[in-house]
Amino acid sequence: MSRPPKIPDQVSMEGTMRFTRFFPLALLPLTLAVPVPAFAHDTWLLARSSAIEPGTPVVLELTSGMAFSANETAIRPERVARAALRLGGETSDLKERRSTAKSLQFTAQPGKRGVAVGWVELAPKSIDLKPDEVKEYLDEIGASGSVRHAWAEMSVPRRWRELYTKHAKTYLRVGRPKVDRSWGEPVGMSLEIVPERDPTSVRPGEELAVRVLRRGKPLAAFSVGLVHEGETGGVLKTTDGQGRATFAILKAGRWLLRGTDLRRSAKPEADWESDFTTLTFEVR
Repeated sequence: MSRPPKIPDQVSMEGTMRFTRFFPLALLPLTLAVPVPAFAHDTWLLARSSAIEPGTPVVLELTSGMAFSANETAIRPERVARAALRLGGETSDLKERRSTAKSLQFTAQPGKRGVAVGWVELAPKSIDLKPDEVKEYLDEIGASGSVRHAWAEMSVPRRWRELYTKHAKTYLRVGRPKVDRSWGEPVGMSLEIVPERDPTSVRPGEELAVRVLRRGKPLAAFSVGLVHEGETGGVLKTTDGQGRATFAILKAGRWLLRGTDLRRSAKPEADWESDFTTLTFEVR
């Protein structure tokens, strides 16, 4: 096996991505759910408590790691391009921040009932991969056949210079939510997973349908993964023509949805651009 690619870390050099393999999605029907090994180096946002009372402070932790939901690698505060919380249709910036050894912490104090969504977007960062590292990376993120073909057709000597941007989102329940569907509206990230039902209301054995949006428009034939906290494997699906995928939520606990949009770049400093997106929620 080739040596795993090294991706710059959020703190030092964004750590080494110790890749596990996904089954190539280009070979699978759009509706097929695929068991896969553990997800690799994801970045996610997660509240310490996903259910609080109005007026209670809550800490949201941003981290990168190999094993959801354990904090592993902190994000530098200067990497944050935007951090915000929306509740009842009202959005406020998450300004209170604290760096720790394994996470960047944001403190919020929602003052009314509802389903709150918090999100963080990081500034773009660059990575370089060696040619023998690329296949493992493409397998890991479930890259499309068109991306693989574009890489294969590049002139020799081939190079991989990528600009990547990370987006992380989480949901929490504040008191007993009133009638309000603002949780189902996009927050405006470049790549975003949007739930089609209140994710804080999902119970074990039920399903959760989501839409994937790229710049606000549905993204079809896109690989979306789901993993439960503490598990070594997850499920991959591809979105349908409306950018939708549906997952069975089999048990209680914390869940992570994730996806990576990789494409050729027209920028002189990069050959490729990507957006990584995650969504977390807790099932009680």
